[in-house]
Amino acid sequence: MTISRPNRTPAVRGFTLIEVMITVAIVAILASIALPSYSQYVVRTKRSATQSFMMNLANKQEQYLLDARSYSTSLSDLGYATLPAEVANDYTVTITVGTAASPTFSIKADPKGSQATRDTACASLTLDQASTKGISGTGTVGGCW
Repeated sequence: MTISRPNRTPAVRGFTLIEVMITVAIVAILASIALPSYSQYVVRTKRSATQSFMMNLANKQEQYLLDARSYSTSLSDLGYATLPAEVANDYTVTITVGTAASPTFSIKADPKGSQATRDTACASLTLDQASTKGISGTGTVGGCW
């Protein structure tokens, strides 16, 4: 004699609403921690690229001084047709030169766009012929350079 068992429906597998909401809450907490850190990392990276470019310009200025007996205000004289893309998108770079009697130069990088609003601690960066570094923001030179 065989006993037949009634067909049982298999248990439904899946996530409950509570489990999904807990997962969403955890992801939101992690995102709220990670996003500001990432934004600051991007700001520092853009500032670092600009500082590197400014240091290269200062070196080129010294080479130009040896050849021409004066500093140049032109990027093309220093070997650059335009600003590099990683600098041009976020900074405006200007070069000012002193008189022939007192050969000096100053390189200034002013942030623009989102870089200007996010990097208020450092703001504008400056570098001169004596390798004096400066900022116009609320931070410290050591923290920004």
